[in-house]
Amino acid sequence: MTALERHHLMIIQAVAQEGSLTAAGIRLNLTQPALSHAIRKIETQLGVKIWRREGRSLVLTQAGHWLLSLADRLLPQFALAEERLEQFANGERGTLNIGMECHPCYQWLLNVVSPYLERWPKVDVDVRQKFQFGGIGALISNEIDILVTPDPLYKPGLIFTPVFDYELVLVVGKTHRLYGITDITPEHLRNETLITYPVSTERLDIYTQFLHPAGIAPRQQKQIETTDIMLVMVAHGRGVAVLPRWLVDEYASRFELHSIKIGKYGIAKQIFLGHREVDEDLQYLTDFINFAATIHK
Repeated sequence: MTALERHHLMIIQAVAQEGSLTAAGIRLNLTQPALSHAIRKIETQLGVKIWRREGRSLVLTQAGHWLLSLADRLLPQFALAEERLEQFANGERGTLNIGMECHPCYQWLLNVVSPYLERWPKVDVDVRQKFQFGGIGALISNEIDILVTPDPLYKPGLIFTPVFDYELVLVVGKTHRLYGITDITPEHLRNETLITYPVSTERLDIYTQFLHPAGIAPRQQKQIETTDIMLVMVAHGRGVAVLPRWLVDEYASRFELHSIKIGKYGIAKQIFLGHREVDEDLQYLTDFINFAATIHK
């Protein structure tokens, strides 16, 4: 007995729906003799009678009715699968898994994702922050498709595209002793409570580029996950924070805050979008990167 194949179901469905061999043959691009031969071959291959003759008509047997029901369920799924695979091949459909190594970038990402979803109605977006092997590892292992990071780690097979520049600033509340000054030295933070995102000090620029080279540490460090709570704490004098200037400006209408340059020259940063080189042909992925570069803060 030969395995059931898709073209078997297509013939069964066409004969049933068209009502005659002639019409079914036209639909299937087969002559009537060729279709009659195909029908006999199907029954021989499957080892079961699918049709019986009633006069000049072909009527489905019980097995034939079951196969027709199966064809009506499966053939649309085959058609949908082929359509979807074509869309995948053309980069028109998929789920874009985005990994975040930039805590304050969520607002910027929202400004990118919303219009992007309108541009690509058949593409979904998922955002992840916690990775089993870190952001770069998640990108290499296909856990994510795009990594949003201020600290690219260049490895073979990975491409990092800069999408916008920004400056890190110290943020203080209106009653803080540093309110109103233009720039700080490391010594200014020696007796401060520094509020940060839950990231190791080795990945915080305020430590690696400013405090550690001067051999100075803040009096205390508090880790808070959400930007809103962090800025509420700063506004109420519970500590100071280091954030992108554009993000502080966005919250200016909600909190009375003051931005202070870190050092004489400040700390300049860039946000990069990393992706795998093998994904260069995915149009919806490359369009996200190109589009993201137009959304500046």
